[in-house]
Amino acid sequence: MRARSIVAALVMVLSIFSVPAHAAQALIVGVAYDIGGRGDKSFNDASASGLEKAQKQFGFTLEAVVTDGTSKDREKRIRSLISKNCNPIIAIGPGYAPTLQVLAVEFPNTHFAIINDASVAALNVTSLIFSDTQGAYLAGFSAAQVSKTGKVAMIANPNQADIYKDGFSAGVFASKKKVIPIVKYVSGSYSDATNQVLDAGADIVFVATQGSDSAVFQAIVSRNAKKKGSNIGLINIEPDQYITVTSATKKYLIASVVKRVDKAIFDVISLAQADKQYLDILDSDAGIYGRRYAITGGGIEFTIRSSALLALSEAINVAAAAAEKISA
Repeated sequence: MRARSIVAALVMVLSIFSVPAHAAQALIVGVAYDIGGRGDKSFNDASASGLEKAQKQFGFTLEAVVTDGTSKDREKRIRSLISKNCNPIIAIGPGYAPTLQVLAVEFPNTHFAIINDASVAALNVTSLIFSDTQGAYLAGFSAAQVSKTGKVAMIANPNQADIYKDGFSAGVFASKKKVIPIVKYVSGSYSDATNQVLDAGADIVFVATQGSDSAVFQAIVSRNAKKKGSNIGLINIEPDQYITVTSATKKYLIASVVKRVDKAIFDVISLAQADKQYLDILDSDAGIYGRRYAITGGGIEFTIRSSALLALSEAINVAAAAAEKISA
């Protein structure tokens, strides 16, 4: 099931501005996939899902390219979409940010959007980001609710300290359980990092990094196999991470924080149909505009995968209402 906020209504003021009109022409949407393209079980696939839904409803022409990851190739791919009169052009992933920063100035009448990045300062670039802190709060709260050892852990990158402090640990403390949150910032092996927090007594691990979390999951599966009756669990983020789960190991994946990338893609195209774009202020000093997707509006969802958490869904709904108040 998907646990969502029980708040009846929350008024949000969204800035939706008109962009240069191109209504006389049929809409041509360009998408620049990140390395690997479709089939990555991550942002490319999540974006494709939103594109398919939008195309069924709006019937636009779609032009898609895939980059090899180099700066030169990224620019080449975006320029190829511009040459085909694509508008909007949606770039998947922060790797395209430097390219869009340059091309947005060169092509001011083209509307660009970028997924999971808020660094491009241009009015014709819509930055589509997600409230990581709100998701981490729900992960921390849920982890604390089902922990048996009284210790839960978050595996993160060094630049995710705020997500830990304001999100995960805040959620743990909000549970009012006698549970200690642990954070392990990873600069090397994810497997080693996981074993270290498990050695410290953590029985629920939340992974906040991007990329494959197979090493983390394998360490958890192995630890469960070594000790009879052990019930160490994982909470991950989709589509930040991709993971292979079998019928024998699925019980160890207890929940997922889900970023609705597909919804963000659909919204961008829906607005483009009306020659509009999101221009919420994300960073007034830097001049970054777009939309931050959060629990409110269904931009962040929490998917429960364990019976233990399912029984606590009412409490998690209440926690979601509290998480909605976190602004970043």
